[in-house]
Amino acid sequence: MRFNYPRVLEKLTIIAPGLLGASIGMAAKERFLAHHISVWARREETRESLASEQWCDESPEAIEDACSGSSLITLCAPVERIIELAQRIAPGLDSNPIVTDVGSVKTKLSRHCSKALKGRARFIGSHPMAGSEKTGMDNASADLFEDRTCFITPLEDSEPDARYTVKSFWQDLGCHVLQERPEKHDAIVANVSHLPHLLASALASYLSTAIPDSGQFCGNGLKDTTRIASGDPQMWRDIIIQNRPEIIRVIDAFEDELQRFKANIANEEDFAVLQTLADGKAFRDKLDAEHP
Repeated sequence: MRFNYPRVLEKLTIIAPGLLGASIGMAAKERFLAHHISVWARREETRESLASEQWCDESPEAIEDACSGSSLITLCAPVERIIELAQRIAPGLDSNPIVTDVGSVKTKLSRHCSKALKGRARFIGSHPMAGSEKTGMDNASADLFEDRTCFITPLEDSEPDARYTVKSFWQDLGCHVLQERPEKHDAIVANVSHLPHLLASALASYLSTAIPDSGQFCGNGLKDTTRIASGDPQMWRDIIIQNRPEIIRVIDAFEDELQRFKANIANEEDFAVLQTLADGKAFRDKLDAEHP
């Protein structure tokens, strides 16, 4: 079923304007997706800096004022704070808004936010795959979501109109939207997002001890491989805490793969080694073709 809702929101509220939150505001303003954009930030200096941003129409001190009368509220805080924010805004909501988020782990978050907002708002979880090792509002961009994947993770009893509105919003920001159950989402991102970051971090940590002066000897390969290790350690620790079971599963599976590769090298199974290298190249080339 398709609903004929207007694409332009009367009021868009952004809670916590970091890299993702500010980029949402910039993109929404540039694409005329909301008549009014209200932004709430915890720090006074951030609210003062928002006064000079053309994409922000207001930045009230009270979170209740930012949410009042809103059509869509986006919770853009770090993943460990999103449930707390949903609980905080729930009592003051006055317009039965749709609420979404940008958290990279969804199982616990989706169910707790839906429970906290029940009867006050309609929650649909979201996860735009558009982050960066660079964080903060200063690194935000109106083009951050262009041609990026965004998951939406409605629950079994989520309202179809809320689901459609959130899907349309991310599409209008430039995303390719995929709908998955929260549990399936967490299994996918453990493989394609969380594991790569952990491998980059582990490699960089290992080299910091094994060869502390690696920078004198390396080429672009090492820099490319470890780039994402520059991500915020606190943020990534919180992601690991939220998705611990799935991350353990994928580390176990990857250890098996690495042990097979090691055994083939040690046993001079050169054809098997070549096959692994060829499979890796084919997968990487496919990524380049699909995401130029």
